[in-house]
This record gives sequence, structure tokens and C-alpha cells, in this order.
Amino acid sequence: MDDITWEEPFCGEGASCFRLGTDATGNAYVAIAGAEDAALTESREALRRMILDIKAGKADHLL
Repeated sequence: MDDITWEEPFCGEGASCFRLGTDATGNAYVAIAGAEDAALTESREALRRMILDIKAGKADHLL
């Protein structure tokens, strides 16, 4: 996972910090900051769809 470009962590109050990353081959990664070696991997399109769905409120029931 050396070729991943990681974004700065997204942190909540008193919660784990999450990081998003991408690579040159079209993959996207989601990891807990400090545990990037155990990241979930999916396509950039899947990550884009997840972010759009979250922004649209489809995950609000998890809050």
C-alpha cells in the first residue's frame, strides 16, 4: 500500500480518526488513522457514491 495518497484524517470529538486515500490505478481506501495497513479497498466510483449518499442523508439513521 505504498502508492496510496492519503488525505488528512477526519476526526470527531472523542472518536477515531478516519482517512481516505486513492492510488493511481483507480482504487479508493478508507482506514482508521494509524491503521492504514488494514484499509478497506474499493473503486473510486464506490467511494464517490458512498460520499454522495452520506451527503444526501442516507446514513443519518446511524448518527
